[in-house]
Amino acid sequence: MTTVAVLAAPPRPGLVLSDLAEETPLSPEETADLYAALLRDSCRAVEDSGGELLVNFRAEDDIPEEYAGDQPSEAEVRAAVRPVLESPDDARFEVQVGSTFAGRVGNTVTHLLEEEDVKTAAAIEPTAPFLARQVIDNAAMKLRRHEVVLGPATDGRVYYAGFGDTVDFDDAYGPPTLRTLTDRGVEADLEVGFLPMQPVLETAADLVTVLSHVQARQRAGRQVPTHTAAFFEETGLDVVESDAGLELSRD
Repeated sequence: MTTVAVLAAPPRPGLVLSDLAEETPLSPEETADLYAALLRDSCRAVEDSGGELLVNFRAEDDIPEEYAGDQPSEAEVRAAVRPVLESPDDARFEVQVGSTFAGRVGNTVTHLLEEEDVKTAAAIEPTAPFLARQVIDNAAMKLRRHEVVLGPATDGRVYYAGFGDTVDFDDAYGPPTLRTLTDRGVEADLEVGFLPMQPVLETAADLVTVLSHVQARQRAGRQVPTHTAAFFEETGLDVVESDAGLELSRD
């Protein structure tokens, strides 16, 4: 069983998916709602898999003051995830520790592997809408043969990073993240394996790709990320062709 840590921030306007609010028809409030939908789909996928769900929420004192919320970070993340949990005990909630994203991943993975005697641990962000149960279980199988398993995304990013042993996590998510994490695995004399490429959702271009995929899957009667697809339908987002190429529009 792989423990999958979902590194989550409270879904607050301006704090999460900030590029989308600047580059797309979505408002900061809507991008926060999209993040919450992605978070639910990510946690549901881990719950449906053979892995153990660990929700790593961002520490309140690590959040810039301008993004302070009415409730503590943990309470907001718990509220966002609650609809996809059959019971409150279905997931562990623990605070992130570290001054950088790479440091927070490293602290979580190292603690799980060395202090809790977990055999394999993985870190994901709630920005990979197609990280379904089958993908998580496939990654767990690969971790039996490789000490590091990475899920490549476009622009050298990753949507999944799994470990059966620790690496040097200092600046390990420096771009291109896929290459950097691979180098850290090789430097530690570990076998590195890869999952099929999947899109992540962080930029306007990513949103065009993900929305197109969701619409295509719906028309073909295939599985879609439930909460993310519902958000797209509620907001009336669409992909249209223009002289500049594909762009986003809304009803």
